[in-house]
Amino acid sequence: MQARDIELGHFAAPDAGTPPGIVLIHDVWGLGDHARDLAQRLAGEGFGALAVDLYRREGDVKIEDPGAWMRALSDPQVLSDVQAALDFLAGRAETAGQRIGVTGFCMGGMYALMAASSCQKISAAVAYYGLLSHEHGILYDERGLDPARKPRPPLDYAPELRCPLLAFYGDRDEFVPLSDVRALEARLERVPHPTEVVVVPGAGHAFVNDTRPDAYRPDAARAAWAQMLAFLGAQLGG
Repeated sequence: MQARDIELGHFAAPDAGTPPGIVLIHDVWGLGDHARDLAQRLAGEGFGALAVDLYRREGDVKIEDPGAWMRALSDPQVLSDVQAALDFLAGRAETAGQRIGVTGFCMGGMYALMAASSCQKISAAVAYYGLLSHEHGILYDERGLDPARKPRPPLDYAPELRCPLLAFYGDRDEFVPLSDVRALEARLERVPHPTEVVVVPGAGHAFVNDTRPDAYRPDAARAAWAQMLAFLGAQLGG
């Protein structure tokens, strides 16, 4: 397996073959060891994975308030960065000519849904506990959000979904209430693509993150990972 940091983020791929591509979108904390490890795990499963670094223009990032940080991010800029990552994989020798998927975690799960509804070249999307609403939770601001940076909430992207989607949420997620998850399911009812929203009993936010003992749920994480691999294999080939 090859794995190295590049300008756009962290790229990992099998040593041989032409695998399907995956753009991985990190959580609010940035392109750290967890995101790199996930990209390498995907490469070990036969995918060419690019964990895109959304903060590469920011220099030394220190996040003291994750909610304020996310509310200040420009959604159009992030989606442009995701498109650049998709274009990179489409033109990369290892993944050229293959289908490309997108996955993301927490903030990255939110952007995975949004990208799957607005970006080009995505054949499948997997969103892990992505934020869905501007009306409450960590994205809510009583002063309102900058419409240039946050034109509309993630839920509003769902009816425009352009590819099959698999999404995971814990039923104890303090940042994504079940009412939002049910709203997502309702908005996906009429999209012309296969979708599945999985609510994981007993799991909270970040249940896949094995660097956070307080949040990590090993059994749920393994089950979700296996379901994702089966989904991506069916949708992307490999």
